[in-house]
Amino acid sequence: MQLFSSPAFDDHEQVVFLADRESGLRAIIAIHDTSLGPAIGGLRMWPYPDEASALTDVLRLARGMTYKSALAGLDCGGGKAVIIGDPRTGKSRALFHAFGRALEAAGGLYYTAEDVGTGPADMDAIGEASRFVLGRSAGAGGDPSPITARGVWHGIRSAVRHRLGSDLQGVRVAVQGLGHVGFEVARLVRADGARLTVADLDPRRVARAVEELGAEVVGVDGILGVETEVLAPCALGGVVDDRTLPGLRCRVIAGAANNQLLEGRHGDELHRRDILYAPDYVINAGGIISIAGELAPGGYDRDLVLRRVDRIGEVLDRIFDQSARDDLPPHVVADRLAGARLAAARERRRRAEAATLPAA
Repeated sequence: MQLFSSPAFDDHEQVVFLADRESGLRAIIAIHDTSLGPAIGGLRMWPYPDEASALTDVLRLARGMTYKSALAGLDCGGGKAVIIGDPRTGKSRALFHAFGRALEAAGGLYYTAEDVGTGPADMDAIGEASRFVLGRSAGAGGDPSPITARGVWHGIRSAVRHRLGSDLQGVRVAVQGLGHVGFEVARLVRADGARLTVADLDPRRVARAVEELGAEVVGVDGILGVETEVLAPCALGGVVDDRTLPGLRCRVIAGAANNQLLEGRHGDELHRRDILYAPDYVINAGGIISIAGELAPGGYDRDLVLRRVDRIGEVLDRIFDQSARDDLPPHVVADRLAGARLAAARERRRRAEAATLPAA
């Protein structure tokens, strides 16, 4: 295996490119910030068209994990990894073992877990070559998807209270993506009385939503422009951009996907248009809260994890209140709150390091 360690990109602490000829592994590990503790973030496997696309994605995702952990009150930092390949056809034990050896070489600076294109069985394979794996099939926390969805549900309820002044009864919610998290989000809001519109590339998932949840269906190309109170992006990121933004017909955007804004300025424009945006790294923090619970000194405490996840709505309440009071976009408020906690942690670390230096 070859490891190519690159100078920090943007404000990232470390970016490592991995290539293993024997297994065919091509991957990138990005460690954004470890001020609060070791970096934690999922491993995404996706058929990126090139390394530049993979690099852009992993850098954005790693940064989001840092801010996600900070606002969730966790003592861990942010990182992410991507494998360039098709998760349907490109997986092998050798591939995950090669990734695991690289993960082990990082020495605990970064813990990986499942993400888009990977699952607990893949974490099991990586775990055969590394200690720094969370979310295994026999892990204490189990599949984090339902816990992620629970946090998103609380976040949607908070956003609807702030924008519509109501609960979810009769509110229209459009869910883009019906994977493990998206379908559970749809189920939870439907149980609260919401009316569902859904879209997914997999017709089996759509059929299940119709049968079990009474959902209406639109095509994947139309879901972002459907008339609805709440748009819940639960697939891939970058859905709010110059192309889609003018066609949005919703009052709230609150979903599970990472990096829903292609750029920060798109969040500014949502605020100008009076569309309330729930910052993605706040609303979807349930998964990292659960995964990080596996590292707790006393072991995994499910009740504590669920209490923390149930406070996601309260964190968003605070963000929305400050956004309204200061007339700032919610993503700007969230960034400032997370940045303040990170700055305090960096100052504590600086002082601790200074205290260990010998006197002049």
